[in-house]
Amino acid sequence: MRPRRVLVVDDDDIIREVAKVALEVVGGWSVSTATSGAEASRLAVDQQPDVVLLDVMMPALDGPSTAALLRQDPRTRDLPVIFLTAKSPLTDDGLDAAPNLAGVIGKPFDPMSLAEEINRLVGWSD
Repeated sequence: MRPRRVLVVDDDDIIREVAKVALEVVGGWSVSTATSGAEASRLAVDQQPDVVLLDVMMPALDGPSTAALLRQDPRTRDLPVIFLTAKSPLTDDGLDAAPNLAGVIGKPFDPMSLAEEINRLVGWSD
């Protein structure tokens, strides 16, 4: 069985790196990263990840707008999205743009349980 493939999208270098290391080391997953919504949209088409972990608040193209772009493309339409946010609690603003939203993970997150939380939200039984 191939490892899960996750695309982590965040404009914060530290958040991206912590999530990447946590998911690779603890989860045993294959992780790619993007620094913007535009880059995430391209990578999602090219790499076809199993899930996108997507920051809500980013400059230029925020998380809900990026999720909307993913929904418009038939190649990424069904890709589960998990919002990653420091906004607590997350309001419904923009959530209608992500009909396949699998859930929300708050920042700061626990790196040791991040893979387990994603498994729970997406319904995987790793």
